[in-house]
Amino acid sequence: MNKKTQRFKELLSTIFKSHPWHGVPAGPQAPEVVTCYIEIVPPGSVKLELDKATGHLRIDRPQRFSSVSPTLYGFIPQTYCGDGIGKLANQHAKRKITKGDGDPLDICVLTEKEIVQGDLLLSARVIGGLLMVDKGEADDKIIAVLDADITFGHIKSLSEVPPGVIERLKHYFLSYKRPPGQSDNDKLVVYIDEVYGPDRAQQVIRQSMQDYETAFGSEESRLEELRQLLSEGLHENCTSQKPKAGKRKKDEKKSRK
Repeated sequence: MNKKTQRFKELLSTIFKSHPWHGVPAGPQAPEVVTCYIEIVPPGSVKLELDKATGHLRIDRPQRFSSVSPTLYGFIPQTYCGDGIGKLANQHAKRKITKGDGDPLDICVLTEKEIVQGDLLLSARVIGGLLMVDKGEADDKIIAVLDADITFGHIKSLSEVPPGVIERLKHYFLSYKRPPGQSDNDKLVVYIDEVYGPDRAQQVIRQSMQDYETAFGSEESRLEELRQLLSEGLHENCTSQKPKAGKRKKDEKKSRK
């Protein structure tokens, strides 16, 4: 990033709050340790989701059934589940996947701490993930632990997590869109085709970061484009306000009189 663009970024950060998806980086240690934006905290029974246009957290819907997220839940900034994520998922899924779901990459964060509200950022160490398929689209759920957490912070791989914790996560994702009374023979909306470890999780994160850059451009290119547009706008505004030569001469004669 050149000096002008870097300075422009610094000045923007002193005036405006960064958009949680587009304005916050995934972190200098990504994909091993990532910055996460948390939307939902347990035991909330309301589905909260980032409003992508404004960057504010909004109520998406009250949960119709008794589905409560068992972990902190949100996404990794500057990631996107696009065609690359869809192709990667197709290499491992048990069914045909058409594409990524078009959202930032979701993440579940394990911690022993009680955090009472969402709309916050934290650092988490990636330990694995779930390959979830929702209506034919790849909707991976990365699993991580809160960095320096007393209970979970030492864990490096999903294999070290008590099996019941992973089963609880799988049950939540398989059931929160499934109405009561639906039998096992009924067609499911959501499937989990794979539970994977940290190496695959990091591969998924890298791909989602590439998909993001393909869809939205690099951070540097977007900042430079914005800086140039603002500069051009200011120049045009100054030009339009500048009096014409003939008018300047008349004004000068009036002022001398």
